[in-house]
Amino acid sequence: MSEKPFKIFVVEDDEWYNRLLVHNLSLNPDYEIESFTNGKDCLNNLGKNPDVVTLDYRLPDMQGLEILQKIKAENEEIQVILISEQDEIEVVVDLLKYGAYDYLVKSKDIRERLLNTVQNIRNGVNLRKEIVSLRNEVKKKYSYQNTIIGNSTAIQSIYALIEKATRTNISVAISGETGTGKELVAKAIHYNSPRAEKPFIAVNMAAIPKDLTESELFGHEKGAFTGAAFRRTGKFEEANGGTLFLDEIAEMDISLQAKLLRALQEKEIVRVGSNKPVKTDCRIIVATNQNLQECVIKGNFRQDLYYRLYGFPIELPPLRDRQNDAAILSKHFIKSFCTENKLPQKQLSKQAAEKLLAYSFPGNIRELKSVIELAITLSDGDEITGENIFLGNNALMEETINQELSLRDYNIRVVKKYLEKYNNDIKLVATKLDIGVATIYRMLKADL
Repeated sequence: MSEKPFKIFVVEDDEWYNRLLVHNLSLNPDYEIESFTNGKDCLNNLGKNPDVVTLDYRLPDMQGLEILQKIKAENEEIQVILISEQDEIEVVVDLLKYGAYDYLVKSKDIRERLLNTVQNIRNGVNLRKEIVSLRNEVKKKYSYQNTIIGNSTAIQSIYALIEKATRTNISVAISGETGTGKELVAKAIHYNSPRAEKPFIAVNMAAIPKDLTESELFGHEKGAFTGAAFRRTGKFEEANGGTLFLDEIAEMDISLQAKLLRALQEKEIVRVGSNKPVKTDCRIIVATNQNLQECVIKGNFRQDLYYRLYGFPIELPPLRDRQNDAAILSKHFIKSFCTENKLPQKQLSKQAAEKLLAYSFPGNIRELKSVIELAITLSDGDEITGENIFLGNNALMEETINQELSLRDYNIRVVKKYLEKYNNDIKLVATKLDIGVATIYRMLKADL
């Protein structure tokens, strides 16, 4: 199917200048040009959906501003370039205010600027198409089944809750152990909701220093404190129209919880260093691996904020309670990792699969992913064996998961531990890890 031609309407009552504009624009064979000598004919043909209208400011039947307003009322996506002999700044400002893309002064040498302006519009149209395409890809990526992998009864229940959560703007509270996929669930809700085309902003409350939390969430004015050299927009404003995901909400300092409560109740924030409220419209999704009710009892979390946030609760099950999902997830991670790293696809041996299914995975999905990626890296051939599977009773694995090291750093750490254990006997370590001697040398060199 061929791409829709880039259509341009030329509206100009001066016959000679009309032909000049048509000629200049026709120099680009990708442009489809149609010309008119009055505003009425142009408006009657808007159903042809032009991408651009070049519009004479003074026409025999109506003024350019009137036509501009009618075009925009019909289709906001149509870009209008006003062309006139006058260059009064007040007129230009009014036209731009009402949606004109640009204002060009009539001259015989208009070609270069006209063509550049139209090309800029075309680039913008292509960019918008690309953005729409990317948004559709993101939505597809975060469909329930593509995001939350599994077919257990527990995970099917989560699908049903996510679907219900997408119907309204109710606040969502996601709970579950570390590594169960709370942020993925938040994204699935956002990208399948009416807010999907607006921002999804994630904030890890545990990762923000206490003295910077207020500025991070609400923004600050220039000079609000030492080092505030310019105004900064906070996460609430960045998420306007979309979703603000507050991860590890239980870690938020209690002294700031009252300000968060006010922001949620009033739907407005006040930047640090300002007294002027700023209206915001963002959906709130929070997540925690703690029991918020217990936090309230201990005095670490405000009860009124707890009730405000706990609108629609979703509790994610640990991997050990998801029946055969570990096997399904393992296949998914193998396929993804091999594809991303341009490796031949591998299979789990029967021994490897049994070893995985017998383990409880205290680190949940995150731990399983790390185990699988390491196993792929250590394995030779097209099969992952039981010897390639390092599980949580290995202190090294536990330490790595807690520190969330990169796979590269983790692989290097495994090799170093084995070298230390076997007195730097590289050949023996290569045999134990079932990898090549050259691979060990390459890893050690990369760590220098």
